[in-house]
Amino acid sequence: MSERLSGKASIVTGAASGFGAEIAARFAAEGARVVVADLDAAKGEAVAARIGGVFARCDVSSDADVAAAVALAVARFGRLDVVVNNAGVTHLNKPAGEVTEAEFDRLWRVNIKSLFHMNRHATPVMRAQGGGVFVNVASTTGVRPGPGLAWYSSSKGAVITASKGLALELARDRIRVCVINPMIGETAMLEQFMGMPDTPDNRQRFLSRIPLGRFTQPADVAAAAVYLASDEAGFLTGTCLDVDGGRNI
Repeated sequence: MSERLSGKASIVTGAASGFGAEIAARFAAEGARVVVADLDAAKGEAVAARIGGVFARCDVSSDADVAAAVALAVARFGRLDVVVNNAGVTHLNKPAGEVTEAEFDRLWRVNIKSLFHMNRHATPVMRAQGGGVFVNVASTTGVRPGPGLAWYSSSKGAVITASKGLALELARDRIRVCVINPMIGETAMLEQFMGMPDTPDNRQRFLSRIPLGRFTQPADVAAAAVYLASDEAGFLTGTCLDVDGGRNI
């Protein structure tokens, strides 16, 4: 079977761990050339070395850092075919009135302004070469919010809306924009989303909401990202793929 992303040049943000690390690994396994973009240099460099990629230290809320990551991809690979905007943060699961202004501002800088920066710098490259793909990682809570994550949910809802708007705007340039909505996943952020200690009983409270009975795994999100970035999904844009075990039904 041929590699589904053979020769495609890509950037995966938040790629030092969790969903992003698995996406970067799967992209490389499918033939893509990968810029591993993350703030954590030690973990990011380790991922890049393991998959044969290139590391870029990148704060996605920084216009200069995003510009540098795009420039690195073009310098190393000569083009940029796919950007996975995966980097994101949350606040601790708690009442909306207890979220601090600093926490709120960080959510919007990282989760949504990062897309603004990436669009400014990656879109001209894709437009000049005749096309490309953005895969943006949002959340099931951006579609179906739950208590305790109101401001996080609003930022992910904005990711979904922005992605649909960009999909319409960029279609004429043969640039596709799609979204993945994971359910709560087994990553380092699990306790923050739960807002309580990670115990079997507390896990069960969340698992009971998922018809297929388990959390989203990094491999689930990576498989969706590979598909949406591949030519197999060439007629999909503005699509939001719920990778949630049925939670959003």
